[in-house]
Amino acid sequence: MPGRKTIQRAEDKRKSKSPSTQVREFIKAEIEKIRKAIAAIGSSEAKRAGVKPPAKGKTSGMTRKSATRNLQKGKRHEPVSLSRSRARIKALKKEPTTSASHAALTRQTRSAKQRTSSEHSAAARSATRTKKHRSSVRGEKIPTRKYGKSLQYNPG
Repeated sequence: MPGRKTIQRAEDKRKSKSPSTQVREFIKAEIEKIRKAIAAIGSSEAKRAGVKPPAKGKTSGMTRKSATRNLQKGKRHEPVSLSRSRARIKALKKEPTTSASHAALTRQTRSAKQRTSSEHSAAARSATRTKKHRSSVRGEKIPTRKYGKSLQYNPG
């Protein structure tokens, strides 16, 4: 949700500016949010990599405390928790392995490449014929078009 200041700036622009100028105000606000997030992530990673925390008086106590904690964490090189690793492995074991294997995808691509456009069309037509329409289940008549002929009513 955009902030009040952003909405107010866009409304000020609304008086005499185009919609694209109004949109630009919201885009500027989002870019600013992302910049702040990137700066926080970058500084955290730098501290974990071994960059020393800022001197006392240069930043707030909370920032310095966070920097010290990140620096210590970077020095430890501790492994991921055992329960988290087990959960990840358990979740991956539940995933199917053959549904989209490299070989299966290659096979499907090659067979599709060999078919002509008329064969593709015929396959699509037969698929629509075999698929049941919801209204046919309810007993309603469905208007269909058969190969260039006028509309015919298909009882389902």
